[in-house]
Amino acid sequence: MPPTSKITAPPAARSLAGVALFADVPESARKQIEKACRWRTYDSDQTIIARDDASNDVYFVVAGLARVVLYSAAGREVSFDEIGPGACVGELAAIDGGNRSASVVALAPSLVAILPRAAFLATLAVEPKTALALLHRLAAALRQATGRIFELSTLGAHNRVYAELLRLAHPVAGGRIVIRPIPAHGDIAARVSATRETVARALSDLAKKGIVAREKQELVVRDPKRLKTMVSTFSEA
Repeated sequence: MPPTSKITAPPAARSLAGVALFADVPESARKQIEKACRWRTYDSDQTIIARDDASNDVYFVVAGLARVVLYSAAGREVSFDEIGPGACVGELAAIDGGNRSASVVALAPSLVAILPRAAFLATLAVEPKTALALLHRLAAALRQATGRIFELSTLGAHNRVYAELLRLAHPVAGGRIVIRPIPAHGDIAARVSATRETVARALSDLAKKGIVAREKQELVVRDPKRLKTMVSTFSEA
């Protein structure tokens, strides 16, 4: 059974209008899906889904932020993705009926809608645009996983840090490329299978070379082209 949360979500917040998977579902049909959901809130660091759990409901993040993770036998965290408002997680178990392949942990207080497997599959059967949207999501996840496997197999730890910084960076007003908010060293390390110390050294090296600079609550990528080149050319001693 999924973990029980501490707080019941307020009725006013119970809407799937912002969920990407249901963007093309008529409002009347979406409201029927909402009625089929269980609504829960989770505190920061609370487990939403546990790896190997036999449940097969689908979870939709309506508000908040969560992380998809695995833990090694030694307790080392490997982070796969962060999911925010409008995203879903748990669809693999709903599709094949298998156990959970990873854990999901709330990074901030989060409101989640939990749709039973039967209702989820029924929705896919009668809403072809939702089924297609799910296929697009799964294809994107597979492409991302393929890219990460390639990086782990061919790049050094510093190179993987550089690649992750490029993934996190985005353009803002004024033509700047920034990472906002600045991620903790441990968070980057978990995403690229490195140590906090390696991440700290990589960022320090980039700052000395003027490629990145910390400004208030953001990390500015001053030379994204050079950083992209360093992903494939930097070699650790």
